[in-house]
Amino acid sequence: MNQFLFSTSWCVPLYSLIGALLTLPWAMGIIRKTGPRPAAYINLLTTVLGFAHSLFVFKDVWDREPENLLVSWFQAADLNLSFALELSPVSVGATVLITGLSLLAQIYALGYLEKDWSLARFFGLLGFFEAALSGLAISDSLFLSYALLEVLTLSTYLLVGFWYAQPLVVTAARDAFLTKRVGDLLLLMSVVTLSSWAGSLNFSDLYEWTQTAELSPVAATLLGLGLIAGPAGKCAQFPLHLWLDEAMEGPNPASVMRNSLVVAGGAYVLYKLQPILALSPVALNALIIMGSVTAVGATLVSLAQIDIKRSLSHSTSAYMGLVFLAVGMQQGGVALMLLLTHAIAKALLFMSSGSVIYTTSTQDLTEMGGLWSRMPATTTAFVVGAAGMITLLPLGSFWAMLSWADGLVAISPWVIAVLVIVNGLTALNLTRVFRLIFWGQPQQKTRRTPEVGWQMALPMVTLTIMTLLLPLMLQQWYLLPSRESINWYVVSTLLVSTVVGVGIGSTMYLHKAWSRSRILVWRFLQDLLGYDFYIDRIYRVTVVGAVALLSKISAWSDRYLVDGLVNFVGIFTIFGGQSLRYSISGQSQGYMLTILVVISILGFFISWSLGLLNNLHF
Repeated sequence: MNQFLFSTSWCVPLYSLIGALLTLPWAMGIIRKTGPRPAAYINLLTTVLGFAHSLFVFKDVWDREPENLLVSWFQAADLNLSFALELSPVSVGATVLITGLSLLAQIYALGYLEKDWSLARFFGLLGFFEAALSGLAISDSLFLSYALLEVLTLSTYLLVGFWYAQPLVVTAARDAFLTKRVGDLLLLMSVVTLSSWAGSLNFSDLYEWTQTAELSPVAATLLGLGLIAGPAGKCAQFPLHLWLDEAMEGPNPASVMRNSLVVAGGAYVLYKLQPILALSPVALNALIIMGSVTAVGATLVSLAQIDIKRSLSHSTSAYMGLVFLAVGMQQGGVALMLLLTHAIAKALLFMSSGSVIYTTSTQDLTEMGGLWSRMPATTTAFVVGAAGMITLLPLGSFWAMLSWADGLVAISPWVIAVLVIVNGLTALNLTRVFRLIFWGQPQQKTRRTPEVGWQMALPMVTLTIMTLLLPLMLQQWYLLPSRESINWYVVSTLLVSTVVGVGIGSTMYLHKAWSRSRILVWRFLQDLLGYDFYIDRIYRVTVVGAVALLSKISAWSDRYLVDGLVNFVGIFTIFGGQSLRYSISGQSQGYMLTILVVISILGFFISWSLGLLNNLHF
């Protein structure tokens, strides 16, 4: 039985795909009498089957060697496109995490979207979402991974634009889709290049190719930068980071999946590409710079946000920046550990914030307060999720950052500074958000706020327990460092940054009557961070302005040069035809005479030219 489940682990993505397809009759309005909830139950059932299948396999996967399955799809001449699948502890564990969080998000969505008329459409999209993520987890082919990343991009576009009647939602979905297109186009170029150079797009074959590949520095650099561009767009890294902030206009259950798993999917592909990126030191340095800038910059920006979801979304970009930094420093195992701990804690934080939004009907932090006594389950979930995000003993993120920092103290001590800054500012931001939501005096929208129903409370309580038990899981999987290898100076530094961040966040003055400081210097700093360092305006002046100028030049040339020439030929033809019609007599002998004269003239010129050629020949 165990062997059968293990050998059929490739079926896990098909469960959610079948569930999504079965929801189509309700999502398309073909079935209306039963309402949309049967579609949600069908999708939940298929997700439970996928979770149970992957969980049973994960229990016994440690004793097995990784297996690879190869499915040939298209072959012509030297081109061979195949789907390679990998069944290993990492890939199967990723499917357990994906299906488990998807199951909790779907239960949560039953309460959050209880009165939404398009509930079936949401669950169908979530099913495609889950299928693409599960397929990405077990994929051992760059070609298949790229295709699944495109499915994720399409699903993101549809879920962000779920409430398409709102103009801001349509704009957010469009910007998210177009921003990812930039990175995906460069990634596609690199995929095609690798297919030509390596002769295969399976990761195992690519790893063998990298051992003997002899590329020029320019070629290796361009290849590495192209491979980085795709994950950078998916993980909302600078300079392709603005879309995640706008994507918060979608339903909160989709934000739970997006901020915990979707961004992790792009980072997972980057982790798989690590041996190829090692061919170019420039690409690795680009990862380090991109990750450091995003980690510090996004954490600073989150401090000035007054929208609860946007504040948390910027911290997602920051922690994905740490993952990019880890991959750039060849610390792949630490990157996976960061992805695991961040996914669970961030899903819990977004469920907690979604419960607050659901009951208060607002996302503005300045309109909240005093919810700790009215929403105890939501408050507990937020506190535990926030503690799981920062280096607070004994929760998971502490061990993830410690295992990374210990090996880099002597090699790259500046990394410790990045970790301390990001950790301290994250602690400050989460403490600030907690005080604005749950502490203080109740306001108009929070005076009669009840706790959410069981459909939303059950996933929060489950994730709260998972976050607390995560260190025990890491110990069971032998992922915690031994006591002898712990660098206590690093431990104390990280803990001090947490205490300082929480202390400042607990004591700083938060006046809810105004959202901007009355002191000019602080107002400038707040605007600088609140508007994301004005990067969108810089893009509007530079990139968007250049594209608009080129479009105007193209439109002018098309109108006055291309169309002008065509219009001139047309007008000349019409004028010539109108002129000739007055010279027509209608007599056939006149037409015959004209034809004979023209033929005679042509014959004269032909004979004359032939005579000249004969003379020249002799």
